[in-house]
Amino acid sequence: MKILYHHRTRSKDGQYVHIEEMIDALRAQGHEVVIVAPPSAERESFGSDAGFVAWLKRYLPKFVYELMELAYSLVAYRRLSQAVRLHRPDCLYERYNLFLLSGIWLKRKYRLPMLLEVNAPIFEERARYDGISLKRLARWAQGYAWRHADHVLPVTQVLGEIVASYGVERSRIAVIPNGINTGRFDRSPDPQAAKAALGLHGKLVLGFTGFVRDWHGLDKVIDMIAQDVPESERHLLIVGDGPARAALEQQADRLGIRHRVTVTGIVGRDDVAHHVAAFDIALQPAVVAYASPLKLFEYLALGKAIVAPAQPNIMEILIGDHNAVLFDPACKDGLPGAISRLCADAELRRSTGENARKTISERRLTWHANAERAVNLFKRMSSHA
Repeated sequence: MKILYHHRTRSKDGQYVHIEEMIDALRAQGHEVVIVAPPSAERESFGSDAGFVAWLKRYLPKFVYELMELAYSLVAYRRLSQAVRLHRPDCLYERYNLFLLSGIWLKRKYRLPMLLEVNAPIFEERARYDGISLKRLARWAQGYAWRHADHVLPVTQVLGEIVASYGVERSRIAVIPNGINTGRFDRSPDPQAAKAALGLHGKLVLGFTGFVRDWHGLDKVIDMIAQDVPESERHLLIVGDGPARAALEQQADRLGIRHRVTVTGIVGRDDVAHHVAAFDIALQPAVVAYASPLKLFEYLALGKAIVAPAQPNIMEILIGDHNAVLFDPACKDGLPGAISRLCADAELRRSTGENARKTISERRLTWHANAERAVNLFKRMSSHA
């Protein structure tokens, strides 16, 4: 099958992991994938932001930037049309973005079966965190894209309900959560070797990966560690970077436990598994209500004892006291309490970690399986054409 893959993502972050892994999985299964994307995306290094586009978003009036986003649909449509004429694809796979209408136009013009992958309700997300000037236009654009794709692929059931609220028929909503490339994690070292490589031999490592934000609640973990007796071996390992890093390091300094908190900064994708392998307890603290966090699947694949909030999107994957220990996100002591419970119970760490690893194969939570699901949807549409 020849698949035209379209996205507007310029940054090399978690979004790009999803894009690249899906493309690689499709190609590994023998499908030809033709990519139409912003030219800058392929040149950026992992962890980079969107460069000049990020600058425009920061300094232009919001309504000007939003009109530029909409105008980009015309540029993208031209490039997509050229790709169709040159490559004659069988179908179109697009990663949803706000004000991006070109895929729908192409689908309708060339009668291409279309799957629209949705990782977030971007109108609601940006309206809440960044602010949107052209709200009516933005909401219309989101609904237009969702309603006119043949199938919409949200990453959680919670997100699927948001998609349905825009008038999308439930028969055209197929939930496909994020996944894992098992090949990247099969080669990870054993926990003791991983700890030794990081200078953490003999420590009970509480680990977190990703972009560190204030609302993640890692300050509570540092407060908890600060209350330990001096001989405690608990150590917080943060694999990543982000706006909350400086405040967390200052907090650790102020509490006199800087030597028990390690922040690595940005780590290359191929090195993430070598760091996560050192975790005794993997932290999935606060998370937005509709997300399918990539880190969660990495924790599962490496068989880690996971601490996570008991909220619907997370409980689509995790079962309390089976493959994770869950806590009430509304309880201020919920996260520290769940961590303390796992720290005190080695058998619970072992059993939840073992069940976490099994979850990947039992639920087929891999990019390879996700690619198969997408292709099966395309085949079903083709057979009904």
